[in-house]
Amino acid sequence: MMRHLRSSSVIGWLVLALCAACDSSGSPQIPKVMCGTRVDPDVARPLFGSGTDWHEWDRVDRAEALTAPCLVLSDRGVVVRLRFSWDENATDLMYLAKNTGTVSGIADPRHITSPYTTLIGTDGAISTAPCGTKGGDYFTLTLQLPRIARTDRSHRGDIEKFMRAYFPATLKTLGCRTAPPASPRPGQER
Repeated sequence: MMRHLRSSSVIGWLVLALCAACDSSGSPQIPKVMCGTRVDPDVARPLFGSGTDWHEWDRVDRAEALTAPCLVLSDRGVVVRLRFSWDENATDLMYLAKNTGTVSGIADPRHITSPYTTLIGTDGAISTAPCGTKGGDYFTLTLQLPRIARTDRSHRGDIEKFMRAYFPATLKTLGCRTAPPASPRPGQER
């Protein structure tokens, strides 16, 4: 009888261990914090695809407000490139999108109606807003998605949804002395 109880206990512990290791959702576990900003995994998932072993290579120092990259990687390589940039003057986003190559370049950029100046491309996005910090009066964030082909237009809506969530959340982490602009009234564009 004792042998039966012991083997039942061992089997029970093995089942518990296996269940703990399982992900019942069947989806990749997307990070909840990306480059220092909380993000809803459901908003990020369409852009991340599959992968495991998520980690970051982050050079961003919010206190010093120096322009720097942050990469989100998985077992399959770079998934997301973010570039945090502070400047004294407002940045020409269309110039960044079209003329800076791998630094801030995105394909087929288009302006969207947003509380912030924002371009959405087929493989990334760029947003900027007033944000007085040690590094300047404006903050610009570039999102690049190297796994998405520059000609693949099917992700534009997912990219926009991500930036609408991630950019304002990032602004809140920066300690801006200048408040971001208020949301425009319906029908009013920036």
